[in-house]
Formats: sequence, structure tokens, C-alpha cells
Amino acid sequence: MPLLTMSEITKSFPGVRALDGVDLDVAEGEVHCLLGQNGAGKSTLIKVLSGAHQPDAGRLTWRDRPVRLPTPVSAMRLGIATIYQELDLVEHVSVAENIFLGHEIATRGIVRPREARARAAALLARLGHPEIDPAATVGSLSAAGAQIVSMARALSHDARLIIMDEPSAALDPDEVGNLFRIVESLTADGVSVVYISHRLEEIRRIGDRVSVLKDGRVVARDLPARTTPTDELVARMTGRDVRHVFPDRPGRPPRSEPVLRVEGLAREGEFAPVDLELRPGEIVGLAGLVGSGRSEILETLYGARRPTAGRVLVDGRPLRPGSIPAAVRAGIGLAPEERKSQALLMLESVTRNVTVSCLPRFSRGGWLDRARERAAAHRHTRDLALSPDDPARPVRTFSGGNQQKAVLARWLLRGCRVLLLDEPTRGVDAGARAELYAVVRRLADEGVCVLLVSSELPEVLGLADRVLVLREGRVVHEAPARELDEHRVLDLVMEGSPA
Repeated sequence: MPLLTMSEITKSFPGVRALDGVDLDVAEGEVHCLLGQNGAGKSTLIKVLSGAHQPDAGRLTWRDRPVRLPTPVSAMRLGIATIYQELDLVEHVSVAENIFLGHEIATRGIVRPREARARAAALLARLGHPEIDPAATVGSLSAAGAQIVSMARALSHDARLIIMDEPSAALDPDEVGNLFRIVESLTADGVSVVYISHRLEEIRRIGDRVSVLKDGRVVARDLPARTTPTDELVARMTGRDVRHVFPDRPGRPPRSEPVLRVEGLAREGEFAPVDLELRPGEIVGLAGLVGSGRSEILETLYGARRPTAGRVLVDGRPLRPGSIPAAVRAGIGLAPEERKSQALLMLESVTRNVTVSCLPRFSRGGWLDRARERAAAHRHTRDLALSPDDPARPVRTFSGGNQQKAVLARWLLRGCRVLLLDEPTRGVDAGARAELYAVVRRLADEGVCVLLVSSELPEVLGLADRVLVLREGRVVHEAPARELDEHRVLDLVMEGSPA
């Protein structure tokens, strides 16, 4: 008997049918993986399961008994907990308070903090993390620690079904391995997991069955997670055969003068002196674990952090350190890791997100020429195949891949010559990734030089021309991407010594 069965679930919003007759079942103690491109209906399905959305039609059964989930509280009381990609924790209060938020341990309205901390410690120990202090504030924890707290909160409701939405997005490889051990421990206790990820290698390692959503419909179900070929999964998700994900590299490396030269750049406590050159049309990748200094290097180049040593030169001219305006004027653009909070104005239109870095260009006599602004933004979003082709829509209504295209369009409009990409495909599905890879390669072919940071080694090795490997803030190796493979890079990351 399945723990949960969804039958003919339908959900519509103005102008779109998000779910169109979805059938899904989850057995006790299994990891059921849910795949689909951005916009396929995964988020809506999660919200129906968590009680945040009410289906227009269809039925839910829990242990063969019909149920309704009118609110998130009703879902939690039934035993369904959701851990979202963007964790919904309160950073300034303690771990124990977060775990029991909304169902505080109290007697006659008086909270019992000592008992809450004791119970929180027991839950954290069950998850294999007794070192997390229940009295610590969540804001003081790492991304992995915060995720453990979210899982402990799910278990505090005696959850029998836990929905995990992109749980590994902010984790390094060691932390992902620990996440998998926790999932295996939960399923051994009979807890079921619905696991959503764009990383197909994770599906193979942790999943039992796979269901694929496309355009609000289940297009494949009961696929064996460990043996279904990657080509088949991608084809089911996209509706087309995506065999060659990474575009071809040019035949020979560029030989022109460097646009960007980095000489002895360092930030004490974050990364040791780095020397680097970027030539027109070149894509250089930075590989390393989370915390190895990759993102800090990009942010220092962009002026968001001030270096403690070294200098950055663009076309041979030193760049003012710690100044974003100086970097932007010199032609440097950054697509940051957290695009929603650091790059995008989520309530504004795509047009305004594209033009925000050069609004004076569209002003006359102190008045904004909105027609010129729209035309300029549309020209670049059309070139990047924004979908849907409607830059007047709020950027928050677009998928992750299309939001990233809006960020890239901003720098194209600005005439960016050095593009810094930090985790450019985080939260982006397989089909959209291929499109973004093609866009990046096309920009390089047009003379833009690209510095790429990604936690996914196949992405670095498949897209970059040259790779710098970092370990604990130091460059330990540099080589053409063709001369490296994943095993070699991992060896360098884990055991490498400075070159």
C-alpha cells in the first residue's frame, strides 16, 4: 500500500494550467525522485502536497484514506514536511526555537526552553549532528548546518513524508555525502522522501524511483533511478534528445593581449595571492570546494570586496580596488551565485532588470524614455531567447534559467568585456543549462572573456578552455581543460599542494 497517492491532480492559474491530471504515488521508506525543467509544475505540485495550494480537481489519499490539505498546518499534522531550496528559517533566533517554531514546547502558555533544547539535541543527534548547539542562532551556522536544522524541524512534527527541494544546491561534495547518509537513515526508519534535484548524478546515488514532469503532466513514471540512462532522462524532461550538452571549443586558444590581468591579488583569511590573465574569447574556470575562495576572488575582481594585496588591470590600466562602479565602468560584469537576492529586482520587469545598470543612457532632460528602454532590453532578451518573450513581465514569474538570461542581458547591454559567472546554472534544469552553455560560448566567440565558478566539475571541464584548481584559498594547479578529468581535479582539490 502506498503511503501517499495523488490522482488526476489539476491546478490552474490565470493564463496557465500548472498541473494537468498528475498521478503520483510514494511508497513507505522510498526515495521518489521528481525531475522536470523549470516551469514543468514541480513547485506547484510541492505546494499542493504541503497544503499551500488547493487543487482544482483530483484527490489525495494517505494510507489509502482520502484526505484534504487546506493549510500547511494540516499537512504537517498529517505527517508531511517540506524543506524548500531557500530555507524558511529565522536566522536571529536559536536552533531549538526554529525546530519547534509554531508548536512550541510549553505548559499553560509558558515555554519550556530547557526541554526544547534537550529535545532539539536528541533530534540533531538522530541526524548524526550532535555537535550543533541547540542554543546557537541559526544565522551562525553554515549552509549545511542550517539544512540539518530544517530536517530536525521536519522530524519534530513526526513527519512520515519529507519533501526535499534541491537540498544539495548550497552544499560541497562532503556535505552532500552527509546529506545522503541522513536520507538513507530516514528511509531505513520508514520515512519516505520526495527528492527534487537537477543533478542527475544525485538521482542515481540516492533514488529508488523517478517520475518526470513536463508541461504540468507526468510524462514518465516508475523509472529505476540507478539504471535509467541519462540521455533518456534528459529526453523525457525536454522532449528532445540532448546528447551534446557542451558546445564545441574553438580549435586553438586566443593569442591576443589580455583584457584582464590579475597580479598577486589576495584577501587575508580568504585567498592567497592569485595571478591570472584573461584574453578575449577565453573561458577560464575556477574549480574547488565551497570555501576555497572561488566566489571571494570573483567578488574582489568586481569590487565588492577590497583586496589586502595585489592589483587588477583592465587593458593595462590599474583598477581602483574595492569599487564596483570602477569595475563596471571598466567593462566587468558579475552574475552572482544568489541571483535572486544579489542581482535581480524580483518585483520589477525584465526590462528594468536589464537596463538598471545604464538607465542614464535612456534619459533626456531628466525624463526616462521608456520606449527606448524597452526596445534596448527586448533586443538583448530576444537574442538570448528569453521565454516567454515578454520583457514587460515581472522577473519573478520566470524560471531560473530565464532569470539568469536577464542578468546576462544586463551586461550585454552595458557592453561588458569581462563576465564573471558564479554558479551560473544553480537551480536551472538540464534543457535550460544547454541553452545557457551555448549563450556563454557564443559570448566568448564574440570576444567576451569569461571567468567561471561552478561546484559541478563536469560544467567547469566541459565549458572552460583553461582551469585553475583552488584548495584552501590557494591555486594548486593550472592546466587546459582538455588535459584534466574529474578524478584528477578531485585529487588536487582534496590533496593538492601549491603548484
